[in-house]
Amino acid sequence: MDSAALQKYLLQLFERHDVELEPDEDGWLLTDGDFPAVNASWHEGLAGEPGRLDIDVVLSEDRRIEESFAGTGGGEAGCREALEAFTSDAFHVLLAACWYVTDDRRMKIVAWDIGVRTWDVFIGPFAVRGTDIGDSMIPGSALSAIEAALKREALTPHMHWLRLAHRHAADGENRCEALLDNEPWTAGTLALNSVAWPSSPPSYIARCFMMLDVRDY
Repeated sequence: MDSAALQKYLLQLFERHDVELEPDEDGWLLTDGDFPAVNASWHEGLAGEPGRLDIDVVLSEDRRIEESFAGTGGGEAGCREALEAFTSDAFHVLLAACWYVTDDRRMKIVAWDIGVRTWDVFIGPFAVRGTDIGDSMIPGSALSAIEAALKREALTPHMHWLRLAHRHAADGENRCEALLDNEPWTAGTLALNSVAWPSSPPSYIARCFMMLDVRDY
């Protein structure tokens, strides 16, 4: 799928949620001519490998969210699979945190006290791939562990985002990863490693996208 088709897809996706964005000549979609701005690009996989959809959301001149989603198969089919993953995993969190449109069926908002501030925390589902079992199999202790780890951080008073992932492999090589503001977050990875993840089914991947913003009073 080329950049024009991706731009059209995103325009229509946001329009369905009452957000009107303005396209520019470089493929970006702008909010009233400014930030936040969003862009998508599709990269075909090589030699049968999955393709990759990159979603970039620019919050300001020096803050940029970078998310990627895999799509199996070639051409438009693989791209659409990746777009569906973006829509179900991260879109509604971005929509709520950046454009203030909330769908309580697709994500939730909680309040966490971190440092001297109260933060609104926008939490997407733990999307589970490789099994028909949904996010109900994910232990609640996963988010509790992340909350405890964040409370030990000195967060600057602006928006932050997290990508959490747990890969459970049939060969026993299980791995957790946490990213904070696009960078590896060791404390978050250790927090995820402390969780008793389900051992059945034998192989799956669980991912969650979250955002935090200082609460306005």
